[in-house]
Amino acid sequence: QEKSSHLSADLFGEDCEISHDQLYELLKYAALGKCHNAAQPSWCRIYHQSHLAGVLVVVLHEMSQLHFYKFYLQFKHLRKVFRHRFTLTPSATFLASLYGEGANLKPRNTAQGLTSATSECIPKSSDLQCDPIIRKYGEKKRGLTSYTLTLEEQKKNDYPIKGSPGCKGYVYTECDQQRTDSSPLFGLDCEMCLTAKGNEVTRVSLVDAQGQCLLNELVKPESTVVNYRTRFSGITKKMLLPVKTRLRDIQTRLKKMLPRDAVLVGHSLNGDLQALEMIHPSVIDTSLLFARNEGRRFKLKFLAKAVLGKEIQCEEKLGHDPAEDARAALELAQFFIEQGPAKVAELNLEMLLTTEKLAEVSQNKAALQPQGFRVQKQLNETSHLFKPCFLDYLQVMGQKPLLLGRQELDSSGPCQSNTSTSNKQILQRALEDVPLSTFSIIQFSLGPEYIASLLHAGFCEKVRSKLTDMLTIYAGPFEESFCLKSVKKEFGRCGPIQSLTVVNETYQPYVCIQYEMLEAAQLAVESLNGAEVAGSCIKVQRPVTAAMLDCDVLIKELELDVENEGMIYVAGIKKSLTETDLQEEFSQLKDLETLFLPKDLQSGKHRNCCFLKFQTSQSAVDALEVINGWIVKGSKLRSRNALASGHLWRWIWQMNHSNGKQGGNILYEKVEQLSDCEQDLRKKVKKLDQHIKKLYRSLQNNTLCIVLFPGVNSMHGSQSGLGLMGIKDDGGRSAC
Repeated sequence: QEKSSHLSADLFGEDCEISHDQLYELLKYAALGKCHNAAQPSWCRIYHQSHLAGVLVVVLHEMSQLHFYKFYLQFKHLRKVFRHRFTLTPSATFLASLYGEGANLKPRNTAQGLTSATSECIPKSSDLQCDPIIRKYGEKKRGLTSYTLTLEEQKKNDYPIKGSPGCKGYVYTECDQQRTDSSPLFGLDCEMCLTAKGNEVTRVSLVDAQGQCLLNELVKPESTVVNYRTRFSGITKKMLLPVKTRLRDIQTRLKKMLPRDAVLVGHSLNGDLQALEMIHPSVIDTSLLFARNEGRRFKLKFLAKAVLGKEIQCEEKLGHDPAEDARAALELAQFFIEQGPAKVAELNLEMLLTTEKLAEVSQNKAALQPQGFRVQKQLNETSHLFKPCFLDYLQVMGQKPLLLGRQELDSSGPCQSNTSTSNKQILQRALEDVPLSTFSIIQFSLGPEYIASLLHAGFCEKVRSKLTDMLTIYAGPFEESFCLKSVKKEFGRCGPIQSLTVVNETYQPYVCIQYEMLEAAQLAVESLNGAEVAGSCIKVQRPVTAAMLDCDVLIKELELDVENEGMIYVAGIKKSLTETDLQEEFSQLKDLETLFLPKDLQSGKHRNCCFLKFQTSQSAVDALEVINGWIVKGSKLRSRNALASGHLWRWIWQMNHSNGKQGGNILYEKVEQLSDCEQDLRKKVKKLDQHIKKLYRSLQNNTLCIVLFPGVNSMHGSQSGLGLMGIKDDGGRSAC
C-alpha cells in the first residue's frame, strides 16, 4: 500500500511563534527533501516527504493574524480545514525572506574540483547516512571486487549477458578467472555513429591501470552511416574513408589483450559493450558507482571536474576523445576504491552540480520568469559567492516553480502592483497551472482600495475593542456590603483575571471582570449566571454593544474550529501544582495526548488553568464529564471545550496587555468612517475564502498546503502574521 505524507507540528502552547527562517526551513525541506542537505525543520516534521505530490503556498498580501480573527466567520473554509496554525513574525520584506534571499554563504574549495558554498555544501555527519553511496556501500573502504556489478545489476542495467536471447552472436571475452582485489583494471570507451543497423562502433580506446593507452583504433561500420554525430564522436566521413579495421578485428584484439581476471571500467559501459557486441563478466560502471538520488546519474564530464579536477570533453575540441574518457572513468574508479565511500560522500556531489548550474544561470544572466509576476535572482557573477535558495534548486532540477499574483518582485524588492490582474484571474490561472507544478506560490490581495482600510489604526482598535468585550463579564447585583474578596475568589476559579472593578453607577453594585482567556469568560457566563455568590443571586453577562451581537455565533464557531478538536480547557488549578503533578492527576483520562500549562509571558509564572488535548473528540467529551466538579488537592475544577488553544491565546494575551496601543499611538478620530467599507470587506474576504477553497479542492492528495497572512509593518505599528498548514488527504481536509 502506498504511503501517504503527513505532518506533525508541536505548535501547542506559548512557543509557537515562527520566524521566517523557520518557515523557509520548512519550505526547503518540503520542496527538496534530503537532496541538497535539506533537513527536517526544527519546529515540525513531515513524514514520508518523498510521497508529497507537491507544495502550494498561498500568500494573502498585507493581511495579518488580526485580520483572520476580525473576519473569522467569513474565513469558513480556512478554519474548518487547517488544523496546524502558528504565529508568524512580521517582516518588511516578506516575499524576499520567503524565497530565501540574502543568505550569507562563504566560499570554499573542494579537494580537487569545483568551488562551492560552505553552509550548503559540507554535509553534516548525520546527513552522510542518507547519501545514496553510503546507503549502498557503507562508510568503510573496500576492495575493487565490492564495486563490480552483480549479475542481477548487469541484467537490470541492460548489460550483455552470456546465454541471454538478445546476445546471440556476441563474442565472449573468456575472462572467467576468479577476481580478487588485486585484479587489473582497464578503462574502456567507444564512440559510435548512427547507421542503418543502429549504433555501430567507429572508435575504440582501452587504457591500463597506469593510464597508458593500449588501443585507440578507428573502426569501419558494416552498414551505411546515417549520422556521423561528429559533434560528440569527433568522427567524420573523411576519417573513415581509408579505414580497413572492422568490428570483428577489434573483438579479436580485445580478447587477446585482456588478462583472464581483467575488470573493465567505463561510464555507462553497457552501451559500449552492446556496440562492441561483446560479453565481459566483471565490470565497474562509474555512472552507477557515483550514485545520485532516485537512480539518476552524473555525467562523466562533471565527475571528472568535481572529483579529479580535470577538464574533459572541452567545447573547443571536435567531439569526445574516447581515450580521455576511458582514462577519466578509470581514475574515478581508482579514486573511489582508494578513498572510500565516506570521502566521496563528503564531496557532496549533488550540491556541487547544483552550484555549477547556478553559476551558468548567473553568467548567462538568466532569470526565473514565472506567470503573473517576475522573480529575478541576484546570483553572483562569479562562481565564488552564491545565494541559492530552494527555488533556484528546483529550477536547475528542471522543476520550474509557479509564481502567481499581483505583487511583483525583482532584484530590488517589491515593485508596483499590477492592478489589471484580479483575484479571479489569478485563481483561473492557478487552477490550470498548479496541478502541473511541484511547487507553487499564489498571492491574493484584497486590492489597494481595501488595504488602506485594513492598515488603518482605527480598524485595529475595533478588533481590540471587540476582543476586550468578549473577555469581559458583568456580574451582579450585589448587596451594598458584599465581600469583594469572595467574588474574586469565585470568579477566579473560572480562569486568570486581568482586572476586577466595582461598578457603583447602578442602583446596586455590580462587578466588572476582565479575564485573560476567552474560555474563562465563557465559563463564568455558563456556570455562574443565576448562581449565589457573596450572598446574592446574580446575573452574569457580557457587555451589550453592536459589535457583540454575534458573540454567541462566534463562540460556537470557535468551538467547532478544527484546531480545537479534541481540546478542553480546565480551570481552578492551584498555582502550587506543577506540570508533573497535573500529568499524574490526569493520567487516568483516556487518550490524553498533551497537557499545556499557560504561563504569564512577562513573569513566566503559570496560570490557574490548563489545556488538555485528546486523541479523539469523543475522548475529550468523556473527559469533560469526569473533570467538571473534580476535586484536585482541595480545589474544585471547572472545564469546557477550548476556544483559543494553540497560538490564539498568546495573541489574545499580547492584545490584552498592549494597553490600547499597537506599536504606536492609536488614531480614534475616524473609526466610524470604517463602518462604511466593512460590509464590502466582509464580502471580499468571503470571496477570497471561496477562492482558496476551490484551489484547495483542485489539489492532488498528499499536497502540502500553507496559507500565510504575512503580518504588516505600517505607520500604526507591527501586526503579527499567521500561518495555516496541512497535507490534503482523501477526505479533502488537511492531514496531521
